[in-house]
Amino acid sequence: MSAIVTLKKGEGRTVKSGGAWIFDNEIASVTGSVDDGDIVIVHDFDGYPLGRGFINRNSKIRIRMMTRNAGQEIDEEFLRMRVRNAWEYRKKTVDTGCCRVVFGEADFLPGLVIDKFSDVLVVESLALGIDRLKAKIIRILKEILAEDGIWIRGVYERSDAKVREQEGMERYKGFLGDAFDTNVEIEENGVKYIVDVENGQKTGFFLDQKYNRQSIRRLCSGAKVLDCFTHTGSFALNAGQAGAASVLGVDASQLGVDQATENARLNGLEDRVKFVCRDVFELLPELEAQGEKFDVVILDPPAFTKSRSSVKNAARGYREINLRGMKLVKDGGYLATCSCSHFMTYELFTQTIHQAARDVHKRLRQVEFRTQSPDHPILWSADESYYLKFYIFQVCDEK
Repeated sequence: MSAIVTLKKGEGRTVKSGGAWIFDNEIASVTGSVDDGDIVIVHDFDGYPLGRGFINRNSKIRIRMMTRNAGQEIDEEFLRMRVRNAWEYRKKTVDTGCCRVVFGEADFLPGLVIDKFSDVLVVESLALGIDRLKAKIIRILKEILAEDGIWIRGVYERSDAKVREQEGMERYKGFLGDAFDTNVEIEENGVKYIVDVENGQKTGFFLDQKYNRQSIRRLCSGAKVLDCFTHTGSFALNAGQAGAASVLGVDASQLGVDQATENARLNGLEDRVKFVCRDVFELLPELEAQGEKFDVVILDPPAFTKSRSSVKNAARGYREINLRGMKLVKDGGYLATCSCSHFMTYELFTQTIHQAARDVHKRLRQVEFRTQSPDHPILWSADESYYLKFYIFQVCDEK
């Protein structure tokens, strides 16, 4: 019999409203023998069954829910249903040549991320309970993909995030199965990239900006473009392929710049799309001092905050980078700006941009607001699944 976890009276509000997490301070008792990573049955304070999830006493997120049905066994049939639902959803909503196939809690497989890059899967496992099920889920996914004629030649694990230590787990990266060339060629929006699944950031490539990258293309024909925090050049290359007159991509990582330069050559854009390895916060004031102006400026910074405690400092960083970016946009030009931090809320990010515009006497006309690609679905009541905020503005001088 599974152990039973009973919540304190008045607790479990997140779970009851559709979320997946139960925190350590919400639990009144655990009845029965249980090991960390085991599936437990969750009851409300009055004994009402709330579902099943896996427990980990090393983590403040004490239980991650797998199902709302307390009688549901977490067996192969159940996992196959979850994985098939995730894949069928992607087939309806995104280009599946490269996409996120499993997005943790938003796909009701908490703590697990699986990205598909052409015929390679990259796996990130961040919770103990799902780590035990990882091999079975990967096998099931490969079988489901094979039904659609998709053959996976290799699987690489990128479970090297520091957050694993908070779950009492070691960080790990390496092959799951036979070794293969970890430089994988993909195509997205008609742009080719070499994705380094072994050494690239996160799982090797940021799939969440797929359609945001596409959205800037119509602004870039004949334009002079600046792409800040370019990583491996994705926004820059979309601008170049859309017919930009010139594109300058900037990143602080030499590895990223080298990969971006190779991607430009791969697409025949090396004559118009150039990259430099510089600190963006240092370079933008220099460009301003030189009198440089751009038709389009793109700001795609890393998350400046990964906790609530550092949000104020992050807001200052976002204000500074947007202020500098706006100064470099020609009157009537365009600014694309985003935040990938869950803790930088929509309201705070919007307020920060507004403050930056006021400080540099610019008027913003909103072209559109976007979020992450649909293969990173936002599960309402699971706030952690909503993290990417993306604006496009026309920037006008006050006159």
